[in-house]
Amino acid sequence: MKNPLHVVVLAAGRGKRMHSDIAKVLHPIGGRAMLEHVLGTVLELASNQSPSWVLEAVHVVRGFSGDAVRAAIEASGLESALSKQGVELFWHEQTEQRGTGHALMQAQGALPSSGHSLILFGDVPLIEAKSLIEMIERLFLDGHASEDRSVILSAMIDEPKGYGRIMRDPESGDVTGIVEERDATEAQRKIAEINSGMMLLPNRHLGRWLSQLSDNNAQSEYYLTDVIAMAHQQGHPVIGHPISDALQIQGVNTLTQLIALERAFQRRLADRLLAQGVKIFDPNRFDVRGSLECDSDVYIDINVIFQGRVRLGRGVRVGAHCVLIDTEVGEGTEILPFTHCESALIGPRSRVGPYARLRPGTELGEENHVGNFVEFKAAKMGAYSKANHLAYVGDALVGSRVNIGAGTITCNYDGANKHQTVIEDDAFIGSDSQLVAPVRVGAGATLGAGTTLTKDAPAGELTVSRAKQLSIAGWKRPSKAIKKS
Repeated sequence: MKNPLHVVVLAAGRGKRMHSDIAKVLHPIGGRAMLEHVLGTVLELASNQSPSWVLEAVHVVRGFSGDAVRAAIEASGLESALSKQGVELFWHEQTEQRGTGHALMQAQGALPSSGHSLILFGDVPLIEAKSLIEMIERLFLDGHASEDRSVILSAMIDEPKGYGRIMRDPESGDVTGIVEERDATEAQRKIAEINSGMMLLPNRHLGRWLSQLSDNNAQSEYYLTDVIAMAHQQGHPVIGHPISDALQIQGVNTLTQLIALERAFQRRLADRLLAQGVKIFDPNRFDVRGSLECDSDVYIDINVIFQGRVRLGRGVRVGAHCVLIDTEVGEGTEILPFTHCESALIGPRSRVGPYARLRPGTELGEENHVGNFVEFKAAKMGAYSKANHLAYVGDALVGSRVNIGAGTITCNYDGANKHQTVIEDDAFIGSDSQLVAPVRVGAGATLGAGTTLTKDAPAGELTVSRAKQLSIAGWKRPSKAIKKS
């Protein structure tokens, strides 16, 4: 029979040292709220369960700005994703923040009487599922999970200041307790093994241990860590599971720590991509705020920002200072510097930028050229077409092998409604033309430079709309009166 597992995520704190009206767990790392990272890791647990244990439910203890916390998780889709794995998410309220033990008390009544509870923290975002699985497997030292056994996640670090210290029996190596730094003696503060706060506790004893907690300490709070000493004193084994990667257990209490963890997160992501063959010019000037998928031989220059879901095909080159949001780029395409793409689909072997803007609904075909200071919005362009300079193409269907000259505008908005422009294959749009939608340019048609098109242009013909050119003899430009000194 599988050992039942419940996860409890403590996410109630305000984070006073953040100096923010936003709940601490909603501050982002890599474009996602810290709590989203933690629940994303729990989702991995749900989809990678072993024959020994089964994840039954997740409990989130919310407090400060609790409605916003719940709304953010609902919007992320994580609750729905957990449900599809057969894992229900429960919410619990901690109206008064009185420590980690008090927070767990809010969820304890919903936990089963058997199995174990895994305690995680909403402000420790980089913990990985692999590490938690290794921790859980420590319950099964003799092939089955003892209903009396606890496991705590620890780490050895060079600078343990600020962390609770792990106390061990010098002979058996069992954990005997955890002492918070503010309550520790000078000798205890020299201990390098620190408590991550993450622990596996047996549900059969948890209610009794929580009821025995005291707030008689420097912070007048109920420390969850005190249950470790209770377990040891009552003869129940506590296993200390050290993690070699201390970054995974780093929490956030200040904006300085948040930014430091952000840079560490980005550097790790860059290193993973480098290991896959992605050429990142400077990993220290690289930002993914969502997810980035790259094929082989991709090159990314400095200060590029990727947001949402971005995919770069084989051989794509992205120039410096670009922003790509929810965009897919086909193989062999070059995105030149200072280009901004949002919700765009860019075909293979195209060239976009510099200083181009592709707005939502843009779809470029094969070998398109969209040049400097060109803006596309809700527009589709066929293969081998180009708009190389200073143009606006909105609400348009553009065919293949079309040339859109400099200064061209599709006039798609009448002040109330949007209208579509259609430019068929092989058309040539002369510079400084205005296409007043709804309007169609036929296949092979040519618009002379400076044309204002208000009616359909016939296929294969030249259409010109210009005022008659006049030269007025004897005309003099007005001049300013000379000021007398």
